[in-house]
Amino acid sequence: MDAARLRLVGGAGPRPDDRQARVDAVLTRYFSVARRRAEPLGAEYVRLWERLEANTIGGKRFRPRMVLAAYESLGGTELDSGACVGAAFELLHTALIVHDDVIDHDFVRRGVPNISGSYRDAARAAGAPEPVAEHRGMSASVIAGDLALMGAYRLIDRSGVDGATRSRLLDVMDEALFASAAGELIDVDFAWLPDAPAVDDIVHMERLKTAVYSFECPLQAGAILAGAPDETVRTLGDFGRDMGIAYQLVDDLLGVFGREEETGKSASGDLREGKRTVLIAYASEKEGWDEVAPLFGSADLDDAGADRLRTHLVACGARGFAEGLARYYANRALARLLEPHIPPALRTELHPIADAVLARRA
Repeated sequence: MDAARLRLVGGAGPRPDDRQARVDAVLTRYFSVARRRAEPLGAEYVRLWERLEANTIGGKRFRPRMVLAAYESLGGTELDSGACVGAAFELLHTALIVHDDVIDHDFVRRGVPNISGSYRDAARAAGAPEPVAEHRGMSASVIAGDLALMGAYRLIDRSGVDGATRSRLLDVMDEALFASAAGELIDVDFAWLPDAPAVDDIVHMERLKTAVYSFECPLQAGAILAGAPDETVRTLGDFGRDMGIAYQLVDDLLGVFGREEETGKSASGDLREGKRTVLIAYASEKEGWDEVAPLFGSADLDDAGADRLRTHLVACGARGFAEGLARYYANRALARLLEPHIPPALRTELHPIADAVLARRA
């Protein structure tokens, strides 16, 4: 994807601050307390908490950034509370990706063993048969994901905000998890359908699975925490929905056309897995798909076959369509910020997010 061609005109880049450091400090304290609690319950439990903590390190902190961008731009000053709510959404993200790896039967993330992989490898080294080793890995991941979900709610509960605000924040967190679970179930069902879903169905799934918990709800949480009017909270949800869809569309493009050294995952993985995306939904309706369809979702897909699929996705217009759709949703998101109740400081804060989403190269 041509970053210059997709870049939107917006405000200046994010001002230097210590937002990530504050969120990291909250997570460090949370895991430190958890490890101390785990010590009387056994060394293996402590190690599980250590591996769970490792899964929170190295991410982009998109969700805490959304919380704090809205909170501070709308006048929030209790930075410790903001960081605590931001960290809660990071733990929600951790829980969902840990469970997602179980659903996808993945043992690697960002090029290194994930929780499932590390526990599977340890069982292998101890002489366990492969099915037993894999079961141990998956079981540990389910437990770890459950603990991260508990932590997300616990951090909001311990954020120090008043009862009414805390109740609203918990409702937002609940909506994030509720919608994401629905999206995940739809995605699971898509995997075994014989025909590719329609483009609109894919977009609906991606909104539920990713946009709600990554953009919509974190932005709304920051606004609620800052005491913003309901109309501002609603508009930020609209912005987050559209920007989150654009984000996932770009992510799908990167999953097929991205460079492995930048994305951290194989550019053939989504094609080999048979992942249903807007690219595939569009291509399946175009002439020539029947000729390459047997390659899609094949466990034996090699580099030559993946290149053939990529060539077809470009030639039939699927890549251009997905890029255009991402631009459409990003521009629609930015249009939401023109509402008169959105203060200039918030517009300045959120414009670069669109740039960051669309400038990811594919």
